[in-house]
Amino acid sequence: MESFIDATGLTKTFGGIRAVDGVSLQVNQGEVVGFLGPNGAGKTTTMRMLTGFLEPTAGTVKLAGVDIDKAPIAARRHFGYLPEGAPAYPDMTAREYLNFVASARGLSRAERAVAVDAVASRVHLTRVMDQTIETLSKGFKRRVGIAQAILHDPKILIMDEPTDGLDPNQKHEVRELIREMGKRKAIVLSTHILEEVEAVCTRVVVIAAGKVVFDGTPGAFEARAPEGVSRNRMDHVFRELTARSAEVAS
Repeated sequence: MESFIDATGLTKTFGGIRAVDGVSLQVNQGEVVGFLGPNGAGKTTTMRMLTGFLEPTAGTVKLAGVDIDKAPIAARRHFGYLPEGAPAYPDMTAREYLNFVASARGLSRAERAVAVDAVASRVHLTRVMDQTIETLSKGFKRRVGIAQAILHDPKILIMDEPTDGLDPNQKHEVRELIREMGKRKAIVLSTHILEEVEAVCTRVVVIAAGKVVFDGTPGAFEARAPEGVSRNRMDHVFRELTARSAEVAS
């Protein structure tokens, strides 16, 4: 499979604090990577560097073979990004906002109409498309965020907590969508929900204290739990990995 994300030696310092410390990440077409870590581990900072929203102190990022530092606009055409909190313009309707995003992505008027209707149907937004975003429930706001990330059918999706605020039925729908898209895209999703990793991910990357402490399949991740642990095995492994890294960092 073709490599769609190539990040090498990503480092980010804020003053005297090294938030991300030499993270490398390669993601191929057809992979869905669960990007895990405790709060403050450097997940969001890494994802912002992958998307070019934050300049790394050191390291490089290529998206679909395009260096995001040398050709930022060309590189950004290849990805959709769902940031933490899924921010949007609250006084716009969902339709107006998605049309705005489609226009910013360079879609023609005719292409916008088709793309917006298609993505609204895909994420079950059709009945609220003419409501202002500020009047929507948290779950529908999250769906608007997902819709803007996928409406231009990018090769790469980078998603920060994609099912945050969704009820169990909505979570199931979004996970099915991620599974389906993951067959032909490269997807990185940050989550605190380990059942989500089991449900949709083909690979697990764990970051702690700014460094990668695990990179492998969900099965290999769970297999690190002792035989005596019969329940919440992934939770056990996650706590062990991240607690050990915190002790080393301190």
